[in-house]
Amino acid sequence: MIIFPFIIVISLVLYIFFKVRIFSLKDELLMRFTNSKARISLGVLLFFFGINQYLFYETRLSLFIGIIFLFFGFIQAQYGVKLFKHYRKEIVKRAEVTS
Repeated sequence: MIIFPFIIVISLVLYIFFKVRIFSLKDELLMRFTNSKARISLGVLLFFFGINQYLFYETRLSLFIGIIFLFFGFIQAQYGVKLFKHYRKEIVKRAEVTS
């Protein structure tokens, strides 16, 4: 299963990219929008890490730990998507007001 480590590495790189990008932004709304994308990347990272650990070890302990990672990854990604949609609407509203 080469796909899970690939997804884990890509989501880790995206998470670090978005977190570093926040430092270069001055606008609070864009910072929060970028942070929501970082949350989605972190959620995907945790979710697939949990799956990968269970498939790699296949023990009962790795199953319980994997379920915990799956749960927190799903919650993190779901909350990130919710924030992403909210801040995207706010950015569109602000763009309509200024133009």
